[in-house]
Amino acid sequence: MLINLLFFIISIVPSVLVFVSLRNRRKCDPLYVKSCNSAFIRGLICILPIVILSAIFHVTRNILTSIIFPDMNALVSQAIYTFIVLAFSEELVKYLMFRHLLNKKINDYSWADVTAYMVIIGNVFGLVEDIPYALGASPVIMLIRGFTLGHVGCGFIMGWFYGKHLKTGKKIYSVVAFSLPFFIHGLYDFSLSKELLALNDNLAFIALSLALLDIVLIILMIRFFRISRKKDHYNAPLTQGEHRMAFKLGWKNCKNA
Repeated sequence: MLINLLFFIISIVPSVLVFVSLRNRRKCDPLYVKSCNSAFIRGLICILPIVILSAIFHVTRNILTSIIFPDMNALVSQAIYTFIVLAFSEELVKYLMFRHLLNKKINDYSWADVTAYMVIIGNVFGLVEDIPYALGASPVIMLIRGFTLGHVGCGFIMGWFYGKHLKTGKKIYSVVAFSLPFFIHGLYDFSLSKELLALNDNLAFIALSLALLDIVLIILMIRFFRISRKKDHYNAPLTQGEHRMAFKLGWKNCKNA
């Protein structure tokens, strides 16, 4: 029991580091810090609406498979479960929480800020989600979940593309911001299903490839935030609110700190 607790604590270290590093990215700007704290809270409260939405989708799926389509293929049924009940409900709620935070217009956020907020939401939700998974899980599974940070990777994609949408005004990027994380998330869950693996054990390479993709996304995220500190392109305000001048001054002070 103590060993499992130790491994769980080790597994959450990356998530803690992600939040602390992003929150301290512009710690001299109280508006930015306040937004990061709001993103943290939204990551926590994602759990309840996701549980409710997942339950609704789950009941609907059961009706489809038992009453309307009783002969539905088990693989198709599992695909509906992983892509809709799990991936779609989670990514949709996180996306809506993210949009709600931006609509609050607490500050004149930049492309880098938008990305950071979404990463924090995904990171906190993933951390909370790991708690029930850790119950009875092996130390290896805990470490894999803790260090691959799937929700952080999806959050980075969602935040980056939505920031590009705000920067360019092109709606296609907002579509990609939701659809790409949803597809990756759904495919990863589906690739771990026994129904898919029953077809061929070699299909396990899909899950392995997506786990490696999560690591690549973390590397890209770190690189993005490092580059963003040197390029004003990623830090120019995306809104025209009353705090625009305060944003500019705050960013310059952070860069010089």
